[in-house]
Amino acid sequence: MTRRLPFFYGWIVVAVAFVTMAIGVNARTAFSLLFPPILDEFGWERGVTAGAFSFGFLVSAFLGPLLGRLMDRRGPRWVMVLGVVLVGAGLGLAPLTREPWHLYGSLGLLVGGGTVCLGYTGHAMFLPNWFVRRRGLAVSIAFAGVGVGSIVLLPWMQALIDAHGWRWACGALACLLLAVGIPLNLLLPYRRPEDLGLRADGDDAPTANGPVLTDNVVDHAWAAVDWTLARAMRTARFWWLALGFAAGMHSWYAVQVHQTKYLLEIGFAPATAAWALGLVSFVGIGGQIVLGHASDRIGREWVWTLGCLGFVLCYVLLLAMERFPSPTLLYLMVAGQGVLGYGLTSVFAAVPAEIFQGRHFGAIVGMLTVASLLGGALGPWMAGALHDRMGSYELAFWLAMASSAVSAGAIWLAAPRRVRAVAGRTNAQPTRS
Repeated sequence: MTRRLPFFYGWIVVAVAFVTMAIGVNARTAFSLLFPPILDEFGWERGVTAGAFSFGFLVSAFLGPLLGRLMDRRGPRWVMVLGVVLVGAGLGLAPLTREPWHLYGSLGLLVGGGTVCLGYTGHAMFLPNWFVRRRGLAVSIAFAGVGVGSIVLLPWMQALIDAHGWRWACGALACLLLAVGIPLNLLLPYRRPEDLGLRADGDDAPTANGPVLTDNVVDHAWAAVDWTLARAMRTARFWWLALGFAAGMHSWYAVQVHQTKYLLEIGFAPATAAWALGLVSFVGIGGQIVLGHASDRIGREWVWTLGCLGFVLCYVLLLAMERFPSPTLLYLMVAGQGVLGYGLTSVFAAVPAEIFQGRHFGAIVGMLTVASLLGGALGPWMAGALHDRMGSYELAFWLAMASSAVSAGAIWLAAPRRVRAVAGRTNAQPTRS
């Protein structure tokens, strides 16, 4: 019989993830601060320079499956330290840039590839394994580190750029990441508590042999399967998850990339447009934590639907502001996108964990990440192409709203509730899938 995981141990894992994401993810986000001074110095075309960020995004998509296999075989210590080294090297080499391909190699390949280890993808591959009852809350707190990091690190980076230049700022961020990230993540040798002979937080009914079946399992036959990537990809549930993630990220990144330009075009001041983008991440911190906790009570599907609804509300208000550009509508748009929309991240890891939890979970999440990142790459490109063709974002915004509806429907069809019930629904009657 295995012992219950000590209360504090799982939350140490969450704390390490919080700090790692606060620095690691914002190392990629900082590209938007480096972009203007790099343009000013070299005079390259905007498309060529911004292409380094897009290139890193595509690299992340193709690294997902390989990262999942590494996680399953070696655990989070290897993955996280690899990410820290890659991002640190990319930031450290960026000041040597003299040609565009130098930028693609440093801030694109190395930083983009490294942040997939340190970001949502890398942590989604192991963090849900440590919790059962409070899985949504734990993951949402860890992921909220991104928002806190953006508030602290990005203004610091901008101050360094203003005072010493973009090269010095890159070097300083590289040193911070290496100094904090490597020793911190040496604390994470295990990908799940079973590797320590312990039961996950909230796991009340372990079995002596085979897969652990907790009191929240609804479909015992499904939960007893040793899910490999190949087995998972032969199920409809896997493809519903892939569609739900791709469609959701399409809607998310379409507005994230084009929002500031749109607000400028409809008459808002540059400072107001920039403030709105930053405030979305700030209010998203509370939204993520509250909705993550709510998902442990009402279910993952309901919270994912609320997140999709937040993006629909965001797009409706953006369209309304074209005719009535008022501060009130702007505040509501920020709230809809941040408080509700960003809540998707609170269940991004928990949804597949309910369905495919097991020894090969990392590989499965890695492949699902390919769909997520391809959807995230498609959204901004499609919105821009439609604007170029139509002279307006209206059709792009309506399509993004449709994409949100598709995303919500796909997660309901994947039906994690029919495999494992959340803590607030553990008395539900078993339902066969």
